[in-house]
Amino acid sequence: MSDEDILEEAREAFQLAADAEAENRREALDDLRFARLGEQWPERVRRERDLEGRPCLTINRLPAFIRQVVNDARQNKPAIAVHPVDSAGDPETAEVFNGLIRHIEQCSDAEVAYDTALDFAVTCGLGYFRINTRWAPNDTFNQDLAVERVANPFSIYGDPDSTAADSSDWNTAFVVDSLPRAAFEARWKGADAVDWAGDRDGGAVSAGREAADRVAVAEFWRRERVTRTILALSDGQVVEEEAYAAQKAMFDALGVTVVGRPREVGSHRVTQRILSGAQVLETVDWAGRFIPIVPVYGEELMIDGRRRLRSLVRDAKDPQRMFNYWRTTSTELVALAPKAPFIGRKGAFETDAEKWATANVQSHAYIEYDGPEPPMRQGFAGVPAGALQEAMNASDDMKSIMGLYDASLGARSNETSGRAIMARQREGDTSTFHYIDNLTRAIRHAGRILLDLIPKVYGTARVVRVLGPDGTAQSVGVGQGVGGGQGGQTGAGPLKAVARIYDLSAGTYDLTVRSGPSFTSRREEAATQMVELIRAYPAAAPLLGDLLARNLDWPGADEIAQRLGALLPPQLKGASPEAQQAQAQMARLGQALAAAKAEIAALKQDRAHEARKLEIEAFEAETNRMRAMQARS
Repeated sequence: MSDEDILEEAREAFQLAADAEAENRREALDDLRFARLGEQWPERVRRERDLEGRPCLTINRLPAFIRQVVNDARQNKPAIAVHPVDSAGDPETAEVFNGLIRHIEQCSDAEVAYDTALDFAVTCGLGYFRINTRWAPNDTFNQDLAVERVANPFSIYGDPDSTAADSSDWNTAFVVDSLPRAAFEARWKGADAVDWAGDRDGGAVSAGREAADRVAVAEFWRRERVTRTILALSDGQVVEEEAYAAQKAMFDALGVTVVGRPREVGSHRVTQRILSGAQVLETVDWAGRFIPIVPVYGEELMIDGRRRLRSLVRDAKDPQRMFNYWRTTSTELVALAPKAPFIGRKGAFETDAEKWATANVQSHAYIEYDGPEPPMRQGFAGVPAGALQEAMNASDDMKSIMGLYDASLGARSNETSGRAIMARQREGDTSTFHYIDNLTRAIRHAGRILLDLIPKVYGTARVVRVLGPDGTAQSVGVGQGVGGGQGGQTGAGPLKAVARIYDLSAGTYDLTVRSGPSFTSRREEAATQMVELIRAYPAAAPLLGDLLARNLDWPGADEIAQRLGALLPPQLKGASPEAQQAQAQMARLGQALAAAKAEIAALKQDRAHEARKLEIEAFEAETNRMRAMQARS
């Protein structure tokens, strides 16, 4: 396709996406400005009140509700767990996948991307994060994967025909952004600095005076269905026909042949193009089979064939406006109420007239008056109870609409027992759990994208760092065809210092996402439960002391654990369950052997006694014979 054909196709696809998302984007932008920027008064009402000199107070309570949901998700981090599926999958290789994904997430600050996407989903109904490749450090040609945040969700335009909740069926996507004109000219030398025709309402394209200094570009992602031919080889491998043809000489030398008939399988090819308004600036053949942009949706509805996305604050905007109005009204009534005046007969205020004139605004030690009777002060009209009650009603309306009550927000309520408070908090978590669950779905799809990309990005022979659940780092060797799915011995090159290498392209793997406290929180909870167990069963203390010390966040906890571990019985020191079982079996065999030796010794002793008895009987018989011969003579 020529550049003109590509631009024409991209413009049509972009227009369809923009039309499909117009209502969602308009409502989302209004939610964002309302909840986070505090633009909660209608512009006409604000102008009228400003002209009249009347106040427009904004007491924004919505960010507290948003933080309640987002921070709850931050305390329960979703974690990707990879599992082998077929016989070629290896549990140890699955652990390498897990450790490598943890390394990717840590190095790219993936938790920032997840939290930002969820924050936008709760605030305005949609948020995004993306997966990208980066050049590895140390001036190499290796690449690493990274999870990146999308700071402006209005720069993303998804597939208007998508029905999946995690973008797994996206066939088109756009990322519209603007960059300084100098940066554009430095990156694409000689290219025409023509803006891509984007939606200015979302802020992706600069407008006004800044437009002349910036150029809008668009990433156009396109996924197409393709077919490929695979072959089954005599050594059990399954390779693509093109790969076999390119390495046929090697397979022939190894005596590997094709068995069975070729098979056609379906797959997808993803292409990324960077477009300006006039030309195609870059074209990249993406390694994976998914568009690496992941949405985190808020509340999702399908109405009239279109997806409607709603935020947590969408239905709470009217109660928030009512709250602002009634608090402003009560403040205005109190502020504009006349000061309590002094009443007295004519001429009573001639003495100290200046002090009487400032009695409502200044404090005087004394004020003199004329006449026999002192002036009397009129009472204050009082706080407008009706306006304050309406403000409280509006506050309760906000809580009931969002399902977050006083106990969920940490405020005191009618509940007195801990169980009742926890039950009310659980109700609040349940009413907003679909936002956290949508984040879990998004991270699950991100895991599929990573699982699809890792064998291709980390396919060359190299040493990578993997992380354990507790954050401990370990270096392992990876590479395609250098050891098989079950691992193998290394040779020369970058893997010479690694005892085992893993072929990440061998076997099939699937994943799950677990949501729960972080490893540190689980460790603290484990230590608490161990303490309770030792209190209930003190005899377990000598056996659990080293494990308890290792889970406590103390300076020198590891040294304490080592010292307590030295006090364990020999059969429990550093022994795995299998080793402990083997040791117990050896002990039983040793006892049986000792019993057998004792029995043999007893038998030998019995035989010795029998032989001695026979000797004595023979000696007695000889003595008797000699006595008989002597008597005859």
